[in-house]
Amino acid sequence: MKFAYEANAWGGVVGTPGSVTNLGSGFYETPGDVHGTLEAIAAVGYQGLELFDGNLLPFEDSISDFVAAVNGQGLEVAGVYSGGHLIYRDAHEDELARFDRSIRLAASAGARHYVIGGGAIRSTGRRDEDYRIAGEFLDTVAERARAAGLVASYHPHLGSLAQAPEQIDALFAATSIGLCADVAHIAAGGGDPAAVIRRHADRLAYVHLKDLDATTHAFMPLGEGDLDLGGIIDAVVDAGYDDWITVELDGYEGDQSAAAARSLRFLQAGKLA
Repeated sequence: MKFAYEANAWGGVVGTPGSVTNLGSGFYETPGDVHGTLEAIAAVGYQGLELFDGNLLPFEDSISDFVAAVNGQGLEVAGVYSGGHLIYRDAHEDELARFDRSIRLAASAGARHYVIGGGAIRSTGRRDEDYRIAGEFLDTVAERARAAGLVASYHPHLGSLAQAPEQIDALFAATSIGLCADVAHIAAGGGDPAAVIRRHADRLAYVHLKDLDATTHAFMPLGEGDLDLGGIIDAVVDAGYDDWITVELDGYEGDQSAAAARSLRFLQAGKLA
């Protein structure tokens, strides 16, 4: 296993505002200095990073500069995270144009994983057909990502189409895309992360690890929350997974570098080292 860290710890997530008037321009991004984030992740001792596709946009015409900066810190790009509207067929053409751009950026940056997160919920709530429509579209995006040499996966997310266990099951019954198991989001959505991983073991394509305060649903450094991380890691190992483990800690109010270091020590002391 190799250990990466998600860059959104240093700045969180915003959306590109142009997407209000141009669907094809909507990307996630973390505000701030990406070079400083690379230094922080490398200084702690991680081997890679994940970042939002929007953070690659400034390097679109000079991606070699970004790759050189990553490699100069002794890092690799473990993954690139994207998202979009999945349930509205009329939006798929524009969303696919944006995904294609995002996939090109991720592949050019040398990423291994391409993660698609969330998916909007209608104002009137989820409909049964939403899972089928989203699943078919995810298959299309995943096929294009795989053609570019990326490992494609879907990330269940709080506040999205697939949050609770039965919603995750409904979506994965409608698509062939791999699972990015973010264990804290699965737990906060009412699921047992180890059980979800075991149920979809043949689809496990990527893993996001963070701990969770079960009372407040605040994300925590590994080993400092309420998740049974030992049981979760057992499920990951039993699934035959042997790829990047990416630690994520968005929204944490403590010292981010110190938290990243504590999480890495937790991993190095466990079964995944």
